[in-house]
Amino acid sequence: MKKITQKIGTVLRFAVLLLVSIFTAFPFLWMILSALKTKAEVMDVSSLLPSSPQWSNFISVIFDSPLPGYIWNSLLVSVVIVALQVVTGAMIAYAMVFLEFKGRNILFIVVMGTYMLPVAATYIPAYIILSQWNLLNTLAGVVISSTVSIFGIFLLRQAFMQVPKGLVEAARMDGGGHFRILWEVVCPMTKSSFITFGLMSFISAYNNYMWPSLITNDSSKYLVSQGLRSFFIEGGAYGTEWALVMAGSSLIVIPLLILFAFTQKWFINGIGGDTGMKG
Repeated sequence: MKKITQKIGTVLRFAVLLLVSIFTAFPFLWMILSALKTKAEVMDVSSLLPSSPQWSNFISVIFDSPLPGYIWNSLLVSVVIVALQVVTGAMIAYAMVFLEFKGRNILFIVVMGTYMLPVAATYIPAYIILSQWNLLNTLAGVVISSTVSIFGIFLLRQAFMQVPKGLVEAARMDGGGHFRILWEVVCPMTKSSFITFGLMSFISAYNNYMWPSLITNDSSKYLVSQGLRSFFIEGGAYGTEWALVMAGSSLIVIPLLILFAFTQKWFINGIGGDTGMKG
C-alpha cells in the first residue's frame, strides 16, 4: 500500500511539473511557430502550425534589417555593465562586511534605502547629469548610468557574510591587501552568487527599454528592445509584419538562452544561497 501511494504521489508530481512546463514553454514555442508563418497565418488564431515553414523570415531579419546591429549594441553594453556592476558591487559589499569604520550600518541603510526609490524617480536627475557630461545619445551614457547595482550590492553582501572572517584575517596576516583578498579569497568562495548576479544583471541590461529610449534617439545606438519596436512596429498594429517581429524576437532570445545554458548550475546554487563553501 505504501509503495502504491508513493507511485501515485510521483505520478501526480510529474503531471503537475509537466503541466507547468507546458504553460511556461508555450509562449516561446508559439513565438517560434509564428516566426515560420506568413502574416495572414499569424493573424489566424485557428491554426497553431504553419502550413509551410517560412524560413525566409529569419533570412530577411538577419540580412535585410538592422536587428543584428541592435543585438551587437545590446551585447556590448550588457557585458560592460555587468563587468562594472560586479566590480563596484564586490568592492562596496567587501567594505560593508570586512572593514571596520564608523557609520558602516548607516551606510548600508542608506544604500538599501535607495533601492526603495522608484526607478522613474532617478530619470530626470540622471538625464541632467548625462546632458552636462555630453553623454546623451551615446552608448557610453547608457553604460555609465548603470555602473552600480543596489541589488548586486545586497546579494554580494549577503554572500560575503557567510565567508569565515578568520580566513580574511589569516590572509591579512600573510600580507594580502584588500583587493587581493577580495579577488583571490572571497570571490572564489562566493562564485555562485557572482554568477547569479552577473546573469541577472546581463538580462536586465539586455532587455532594458525605457531608460535607453529616453537618452538615445539615433537608430545606430538603439538596443534590441528599441530597435525591434522602431523597425518592425512603426506601421501600427495592422501594418506590423508580425511574422518578422516573431523571427526577430526569436533571434534576440538566443544569446540569453545560450548564457543561461552555461550558467544555470551556478545560478540555481546562487539563488539557493550556496556560496560554494563546504561546512
